[in-house]
Amino acid sequence: MPEKISSETRSRMMSGIRGTNTKPERLVRSGLHALGFRFVLHRRGLPGRPDLVLPKWSTAVFVHGCFWHGHAGCPYYRIPKTRTEFWTEKIAGNIRRDAAAIEALRACGWRVAVVWECALRRDPRQAIADLAQFIGSDEESTEIGQPA
Repeated sequence: MPEKISSETRSRMMSGIRGTNTKPERLVRSGLHALGFRFVLHRRGLPGRPDLVLPKWSTAVFVHGCFWHGHAGCPYYRIPKTRTEFWTEKIAGNIRRDAAAIEALRACGWRVAVVWECALRRDPRQAIADLAQFIGSDEESTEIGQPA
């Protein structure tokens, strides 16, 4: 299947995609801050450089985009029809890296939460409430946003 968009246009579009301070991430930050939680952003030195770190609660939070982190079964995740092999390997690498980072954080004594983009799109208040409940609990890890 031929490419519908020129490589220059595709390059410009892809350069606009950011890894930090994304809309879902900002939504989680503002929601947690409004509930009184204080956190550090993108703390260096921790495996995977979590999006939010709550040192008081020994909790690290990752806000994952469903496409980029391969949220299986989610309507926001599908492999593009062009360059399928490239995208399959890229996303599989992201999944492996995520799993290694979570395992390393847990080995260091951190509690880990993963908030999926689809949960924030579906019901942001509920997703943030679930995250706040996890932060105050004794659970070791959680994943917020199971596919519908």
